[in-house]
Amino acid sequence: MPDDSAPAAETGPPVEPQPPDAVSSERRGAFRALRHRNYRLYFFGQLTSLAGTWMQSAAQAWLVLKLTNSSMMLGVVSFAQFTPILLVGLFAGVIVDRLDRRRLIITTQILLMLSAFTLAALTWTGAVRVEYVILLAAFNGTVSSFDMPGRQSFVVEMVGYEDLANAIALNSMMFNSARMLGPAAAGLLIAWLGIGTCFFLNGVSFLAVIWSLFQMEIPARVIAGAGARMLHQLREGLAYVWSNRPIFLQMALAAVTNGFGYTYLVLIPLFARNVLHGDARTFGFLVAIQGLGSVVGAATLASRVSTRGMRNNLLIGLFLSAVGIVVFGLSRSMALSLVAQFVIGAGLTNFRASNNTLVQMFVSDDLRGRVMSTYQLAAVGMAPLGALAVGYMGTHLGPPQAVVICGAVIMLSGIVLLTRLKSVGMDAAPS
Repeated sequence: MPDDSAPAAETGPPVEPQPPDAVSSERRGAFRALRHRNYRLYFFGQLTSLAGTWMQSAAQAWLVLKLTNSSMMLGVVSFAQFTPILLVGLFAGVIVDRLDRRRLIITTQILLMLSAFTLAALTWTGAVRVEYVILLAAFNGTVSSFDMPGRQSFVVEMVGYEDLANAIALNSMMFNSARMLGPAAAGLLIAWLGIGTCFFLNGVSFLAVIWSLFQMEIPARVIAGAGARMLHQLREGLAYVWSNRPIFLQMALAAVTNGFGYTYLVLIPLFARNVLHGDARTFGFLVAIQGLGSVVGAATLASRVSTRGMRNNLLIGLFLSAVGIVVFGLSRSMALSLVAQFVIGAGLTNFRASNNTLVQMFVSDDLRGRVMSTYQLAAVGMAPLGALAVGYMGTHLGPPQAVVICGAVIMLSGIVLLTRLKSVGMDAAPS
């Protein structure tokens, strides 16, 4: 089945992948990556698992707020979850390039499932403390340091280069559909059955993606340079990113926006309860409506995604989300806050999917794990510092002021991007 086959890993010097023709790609439809059986299995299995993950994320934030009533502790938990990416993220990329990616992902999913069941047991027995939440968040972050670059690198093995851009857009649609469903379900479940149920159902949801991975027919990869020393391979990956200026600038943009802009999300539980005077359902709906906006943004992106026009998607995404975040910070109305969250979601998806696509489209497969781990470090690894900064500002300046500052950071990033269009726009891409 040629559609399901991944390109064999390079055994000689890496050959740079050629981006697909923009016009022909657009004509095959918004869901063309789903014609690959392996990707269909992955898509629906991962959608189920991600819905559970977002349900746990919302329930965990509400649990921390219930235990501590502190914006600083919300930031500390986020710090614990993302700090491992700073510590092991780059080495994880070397591991991803040296191992069978499907087996690696199955292992990480099993470990995350066990963590969810542990948190459910602690919550149901009444033994849960914020210290345990922090420790489990750090464990999840360590596992995710291997899981995220593994999953991102695995996409090309399922769809090939021709449908890679579309698959990334569909991944974003999948991710944000789950973000829409998970928190809304968490808000209802917390009110009806308690916080622990959310953690338990998240653990169960991992079975879907684990089953889908076992069902795939993926040829074994020939690992290039498997005998090379880890530090040599690490330096090779970093040298590639540094010398490839467009990729380096895309990563710098991801670091600033994700690390010090979009971390306003850690304050949403406080907005739900203290600013909008709501409850867990209010929090769930605020996160879910952002997910709905993201789904709409991803669907639009998938219908026209190609290497052409990615610079415009980056700009649109940055400015839309920046305006939405500022409005959300200033709003005291539930209706206006929901509209702002919808706009943020649409803009955030356009930026992140375009940013990720521009990095992945021009990376050879034998370097993909290392490059994507570096991208992960840039896009996610700065979040611990950002979460602490936002938590600190929320405590000392107030949550609204902290959120407005986050929006201003993203707006500034968009303005800087306007002055660097040629540098970050992948001039090698067709136009």
